[in-house]
Amino acid sequence: MSSVLYDVPGPRAMARNRVLGVLTVIVIAVIVGYFVWRLIDTGQFTAEKWSAFTYANVWLNIGAATLATLSTFGAAAVGAIVLGFVLAIGRMSDHAWIRVPFTAVVEFLRAVPVLIFMFLLYYGLPVIDVRVSPYWAVVIALVAYNGSVLSEVIRAGVESLPRGQSEAGYALGLRKAGVMRLVLLPQAVRAMMPVIIAQLVVTLKDTALGFIITYPELLFYAKYLGSQPSLDSPIIPSTIVVAVIYIGLCLLLSFIATTVEKRLRRSPGGGAVAAANPPLQQGTDTELIVAQGGEPRGPAR
Repeated sequence: MSSVLYDVPGPRAMARNRVLGVLTVIVIAVIVGYFVWRLIDTGQFTAEKWSAFTYANVWLNIGAATLATLSTFGAAAVGAIVLGFVLAIGRMSDHAWIRVPFTAVVEFLRAVPVLIFMFLLYYGLPVIDVRVSPYWAVVIALVAYNGSVLSEVIRAGVESLPRGQSEAGYALGLRKAGVMRLVLLPQAVRAMMPVIIAQLVVTLKDTALGFIITYPELLFYAKYLGSQPSLDSPIIPSTIVVAVIYIGLCLLLSFIATTVEKRLRRSPGGGAVAAANPPLQQGTDTELIVAQGGEPRGPAR
C-alpha cells in the first residue's frame, strides 16, 4: 500500500523508525539534562542568583521593558502589513514601469539584514546630521524587512488562486483594482494567514535586536540586570525570565492568530445556499424548467 507522496513503510521500516525515534529522544534528554546539571553545578539556581526578582522595582522595570517591546512590535506589525500590501500590489502591476521598481525595492529590502538596517538608521544617519531615536530605528528596520517578506507572501497567495476567480470578477464588470480588492486579496489573505502570523512572530522576536542600539526592551534590561554585581550578576536567571516572557507573548500571538484564522475560514450560510441550488443538468430548456419546479413551455416561436 502506498500514498501519492511516499510509500507506506513496512514492518521493518516501522521498527527502524521507532528505534531512531527512541534514540533521538534519549540524545535530546541527555543534552538537556547535562545543560540543567551544569546550571545547578555552577549555582545558577541558588537563592542568591534569584534574589533580584524579590524586588518590586525589578518587576516594574521588566513590565516597562515588556511594554516597550510590545509597542515596537505593534507599530512594526501594522507598518509591515501595510507595506506588504503596497509592495505586493505594485509587484503584480501590469505596467512594467511600476512592476520593475517595486520588484527592485522588494529584493533590496529582503536582502539587507534587520540588524544592518538598525545600524544604518541609528549610527549611520547621524553622519549626515539626521538623528533617529532607537525606537524609530527598530520600528523602521522591522517594517522594511518584514514588509518585503509579507509582500512576497501575499503575492504568492494571490497567484496561487485559480485563474477563474479573476475571470469571474472581470465578467461581472469589475476593473483590476476591484477584482484585486474584492475577489483576490481576501482569499489570498485567508489562505496565507498561517504564514503571515508566522512572520509576525518573527517580527516580535526580532525586536530583541534593539538592545544593540540601546533600545530599552526586554533583552536590554535582562543584560543590564545580569551585569549588576550587587545582585550577584544574575545573567542566567534574567535570561530565563525574559525567555519565558517572550515564549508567552509568542504563544498568545499564535492563539489570537488561530482564532482569527478559524473565523476567517468559517463561511456562514455557505452550506445552506449550496444545498438550495440544484445542480446544473444537461438537457432541453423544458427539462431544466421542470427540474426546477416550473411549468413546461412550448418551443419559442
